[in-house]
Amino acid sequence: MKAGRIFVALLLTVGAVGALVTEAAIYSRFLYLGVLLIVGFWVWTYWVARGMGLSRSARIQRANVGDFFEEHFEVVNGSRILAPWIEVFNQSNIPYVSGSRLLTLVPGRQKRTYLARSWLTRRGAFVLGPTRISTGDPFGLFRSSKEIASTQTLIVLPMLFEIKNFSLPPGLLPGGQVIRRKSSDITPHAAGVREYVHGDAMKRIHWPTSIRRNQLMVKEFEQDPQAEVWLYLDSQSDVHHEKPQQHDPIPVESIFFGRRPEFKLPPSSLEYSISITASLAHYFIAQRRAVGYASAGQAFTVHHAERGERQEGKILETLAFVEANGDLSIAALVAAQASQLPQGSTAILVTPSIRPDILQAVDDLQRRYLRPVVILLNAETFGGLRGADKIVRSLRERRVPVCVITCDADLTQALSELTTNFSSQEMHKWQNPALSH
Repeated sequence: MKAGRIFVALLLTVGAVGALVTEAAIYSRFLYLGVLLIVGFWVWTYWVARGMGLSRSARIQRANVGDFFEEHFEVVNGSRILAPWIEVFNQSNIPYVSGSRLLTLVPGRQKRTYLARSWLTRRGAFVLGPTRISTGDPFGLFRSSKEIASTQTLIVLPMLFEIKNFSLPPGLLPGGQVIRRKSSDITPHAAGVREYVHGDAMKRIHWPTSIRRNQLMVKEFEQDPQAEVWLYLDSQSDVHHEKPQQHDPIPVESIFFGRRPEFKLPPSSLEYSISITASLAHYFIAQRRAVGYASAGQAFTVHHAERGERQEGKILETLAFVEANGDLSIAALVAAQASQLPQGSTAILVTPSIRPDILQAVDDLQRRYLRPVVILLNAETFGGLRGADKIVRSLRERRVPVCVITCDADLTQALSELTTNFSSQEMHKWQNPALSH
């Protein structure tokens, strides 16, 4: 490109100087050739740019940290003449984003397609665009660009770890009585019928009653007596810590051959807490348990306990945007919400706190005949203060299962081995909270 501009500049300079000094015909031809190249390349660039277009699409708009995200790009040369080159610049704010390409010699009325793979290393929402496409002449004298606005947004969910086994709470509440509370799921406990509203599933329509009343009626159900699982995420601003992180380059073979590189969570207690909470939600929902979620970060967020993939999607999408900017302690979070839990339910507290707040939260849950479990992140290993050992001893004195997570720990193994630290007698007392009072 630079050589082409120098060549045209030399033609114009030599032609103009020679024509003025010697008036020889050859110098005039140099001058005319330079002007002709400028005009011709400007017209060429103009016509190619008029017909240039791009479209990008993705099959999914939800992915997890650590995955590869694939996008399909289609570049079109809608003009009748050859495009010497078309440059695509992907301006998405996704870290390690790909998709920028330089395509050469694109024939008229033709298109080029390619697949871009981006390694997802950060959770959150990312706009797929905008995208700038440029073209020009072979000598690089002129350049014309278009900016294609973004039309899609990618939601990057937290990284999930496979939990092989976790201390499941007992299946039924004492007495096995039905919980007199409406459920959005179909359970064995019918509560009655009501008028159909937009959004109700067709399978819940009660056709005999609908025919008798000449309008659609749907069945209502009450929750069954199975204990709920609640996940409490501590997002208080001054309890989380993070160590400096070194970013390793992405292996070339992973990009070109589709091999998923090994991903390590950032050395942040918040990121570990979020991935743990997401993994537990995924595990218990796969076990067909009713899972609830509560946190108090930038907003006080509660997802009432439900089953199914829809509930998992709501929890994971909430976790994709959680930040450690809350003022509410874990004890205050539990006190504000635990009164709504049915007796016998399990409350899993995910926190790096080494303050007495965690003990207050546990005592509050036990007084309500709930079963607390604590996932304690060792703040010292994340660059915080010491004190996790003292909290662990206090929790064990209360016969509360506790799992200590350190930075760089294998979360799959750590979470799957929670019960190995307790005897069968201690586990029996944990499963029957009334024995502790």
